[in-house]
Amino acid sequence: VMAQVTQLLAELIALPSVNPAFLPSRHPHAGEGRVAEYLAALGAHAGLEIEFQKVLPNRPNVLTRLRPAGKIKRTLLLAPHLDTVNVVSEAQLKPVKRGGRIYGRGACDTKGSVAVMFQALCDLAALKQRPQETEIIFVGLIDEENGQCGSRFLAGRRFKADLAIVGEPTRLFLATAHKGSVWLEVETRGRAAHGATPWFGDNAAHSMARVVDALQTGYAAQLTKKKHPLLGHGTVSVGTIHGGTQTNIVPDRCVISVDRRTLPGESEAATRRAMSAFLKSRKLDAQVANVKLKLCPALETSEGLPLVKQFLGSIGQERALGLHYFCDAAVLASGGIPSVVFGPGDIAQAHTADEWIEISQLEQGHALLLNFLKSLP
Repeated sequence: VMAQVTQLLAELIALPSVNPAFLPSRHPHAGEGRVAEYLAALGAHAGLEIEFQKVLPNRPNVLTRLRPAGKIKRTLLLAPHLDTVNVVSEAQLKPVKRGGRIYGRGACDTKGSVAVMFQALCDLAALKQRPQETEIIFVGLIDEENGQCGSRFLAGRRFKADLAIVGEPTRLFLATAHKGSVWLEVETRGRAAHGATPWFGDNAAHSMARVVDALQTGYAAQLTKKKHPLLGHGTVSVGTIHGGTQTNIVPDRCVISVDRRTLPGESEAATRRAMSAFLKSRKLDAQVANVKLKLCPALETSEGLPLVKQFLGSIGQERALGLHYFCDAAVLASGGIPSVVFGPGDIAQAHTADEWIEISQLEQGHALLLNFLKSLP
């Protein structure tokens, strides 16, 4: 069985599933369709029920379901995502085993989780005893790396489950909380003038320099005052700055985009208002607006939920962790499915040019998960 999960990951890496958002249209590497079809074929062979959810053209969520021996009393969801970020070179689609690791695009984010979760479910299906009253569904989600369309589709369908274990590289620690992300745009206005007579103008870039400084110092410091037991404090980072049209014109407009990582309970509107109020308090004249993005809320799931408690006990972990990055878990949770995050590999390797995962993480993850699934009533 051990070699199987490693082999499955190698096969998944070789099937490109780059999120189309990062590619020119009709690119051969685009979309999750190939991986979804491949898993469906393997799942059918293992005796699982297969369902495709048509989310976007040629980009389905794939569900493989193991029904219990008796009446369904609870449903557990295993939910990694199938898409990856773009490949830097074709070599990233050729899996390489070297020095106890597998290299390739998606190895840790999150085809490693796909392999561990899918293989554990297939292995459980092959055993004589299956859970009596717990239905287990693997769902390969599309589009996590861009707009989270896959998880939003599931949440929007009012899909019912008692717990979703979302696959992300957590080094096999269970996390019950993660930060949210709000992207804001801040704009300063000035008055254009000729570069030879700048005193006739009002330099919007200079005003913005003060805004950036205030956000990265005073506002960042203000955020450290509110702490979450698992997540620490919220953060702010100015990501882009644009202003002016040419060197000899005083700029009349300057815009920055700001990445604000939020704690559970902080809404998008409240976050925007707080930043506005801070700038006003510093006598800085700037407009704060939302970037038109679907909100990625923060996640907070109770450790006291029976399935969460059982999973923590099963993997021998005392307390749940928190994550700084967001993922599909918060989207599913906002749709009414309590969600946690767990998977092999380290987030430090995600999106890197030489992305890799330790084979020992895959094997251990598979063993831990299968052990937990076998313990379900």
